[in-house]
Amino acid sequence: MKFRKSILAGLMAFALGHTAHIASAETLRWGAAHDVYSMDPYSYGDSYTIAFLSHIYEGLVRYNADLKIEPSLATSWEVVGENTWRFNLRKDVKFHDGADFTAKDVLASLTRVSHPTSPLRGNLPAYKSAKIVDDYTIDIELTGPYPLLLNDLTNIHMFDEDWLVKNDSLLPTDVGGQKEGYATYNTNGTGPFKLESRVPDSKTILLKNEGWWDKPQHNIDKIEFTPITSAATRVAALLGGDVDFSESAPTQDLARLASAPGLRLMERTDLRTVFVGFQRREKLHNGDENQFNKLGVRQAFAHALDMDLIKKRIMRDKSRNAGTIIAPEIPGYVPELDTLYGYDVDKAKSLLKENGAEGFPFTLVCTYENYLNEEELCNGMVSMLTRAGFKPSLDIGPTAVQAPKRTAGQADAYILGWANEPMLDSYSILMQVIQTKSGVAGVFNWGGWSYPELDKLVTTASTEMDREKRLALQTQALEIVKKEIIQLPLHQQPIAWVLTDKVESVVQQADNKPRHWLTVLKK
Repeated sequence: MKFRKSILAGLMAFALGHTAHIASAETLRWGAAHDVYSMDPYSYGDSYTIAFLSHIYEGLVRYNADLKIEPSLATSWEVVGENTWRFNLRKDVKFHDGADFTAKDVLASLTRVSHPTSPLRGNLPAYKSAKIVDDYTIDIELTGPYPLLLNDLTNIHMFDEDWLVKNDSLLPTDVGGQKEGYATYNTNGTGPFKLESRVPDSKTILLKNEGWWDKPQHNIDKIEFTPITSAATRVAALLGGDVDFSESAPTQDLARLASAPGLRLMERTDLRTVFVGFQRREKLHNGDENQFNKLGVRQAFAHALDMDLIKKRIMRDKSRNAGTIIAPEIPGYVPELDTLYGYDVDKAKSLLKENGAEGFPFTLVCTYENYLNEEELCNGMVSMLTRAGFKPSLDIGPTAVQAPKRTAGQADAYILGWANEPMLDSYSILMQVIQTKSGVAGVFNWGGWSYPELDKLVTTASTEMDREKRLALQTQALEIVKKEIIQLPLHQQPIAWVLTDKVESVVQQADNKPRHWLTVLKK
């Protein structure tokens, strides 16, 4: 796939004034900050892409408007053995091409997402195998007792096995590894909307699925999804009435948007914590000694960052400074860990000197579009780190270019955000990001670190069925993360959605996922 994410793409997508058209009352024009990366929901662990594809594909269970788990393609479930769950499937479901949804589709989907080459295999960590009982019953066997299976299954979308076979797509694609397939550009789900057309970086059009099994709560006939990477162009599109909804209102323009006639602003704090990850292999990507393996150097990095200034100047006082890698709403959080390291340039310089790392050169890898004000954030960090005695260089570019560098261990330091979705539990980040990379664990452990004591805590938590005991183990693991600065937390992002008066209602939750099957437009 050729990704052309740039300001030019946003400008071309909206030749404002000359090409604007009048959409019907049942069309939602969605102006997004960036494009989704693939039409294959297993191709990249990006919650934004997966959230968009939840309009097309569905899982066995789902989160409702209150972020509570409810039945979706499965109507009920029960534990039938020590490590086996039985799911009873909905019988009135058809894929967008008219094919019936049955247990063989669930088996093919679980096999595909758990494949060793699947970027999302870490989203189903306890999965061992599945066995068809009959056309509408399937057993899922786990590796052992596991308390979070339903949480995991909320984001495991179901494919049509025959469609996968017909299109040579039984194996997953991989955006980070630049591996494409038929499912990269084409879809066949069971969800409330189906794909009509897609031009990457330009426009993706979804149509209402008239044959959806569920009772629609929305009144949308068409969704026109247009990535507008330029914040200025996105604001102009909102002010000019060229889009009806954006889930990414620029923080510097919130006051202007809030006071504009015909627009409504919805704000809250995100679950997503943005943090810095460090390369921890013996050598940096250029072969130099890796000074980040010294705790004192990581401490110096932490003390070099003025988080209050970042919040005020870069995040416009809309972010929440974070002292731990999970948000307060995520189970496992304790206030005692949520304390900042403290801005102290002199201490940072002293620590660098003590560790023989004065003038330590390294590359900070960032993207333009993954996180709110990321380019401004990374430039500000580089200035602060330079002032403290580091010698950083900034490598910034589109995700399609930067993702392979991070996954291949070619980033000395990098920005990553984690909302603990779909699990909504601290086990998510501990298992997928913090644990030693092995099997389904540590899929996003891009730095190659390993802490056996921490691994033991997380592994024990994974089979602890008593919730309070499990969370206590996970909190202990989070204490190690903080003490060792395995990841350096920065902040929780603000959420700012903008709607025109054409939109009567949307559901906004802390996971920052638009659910337009719950959106109502004014007639």
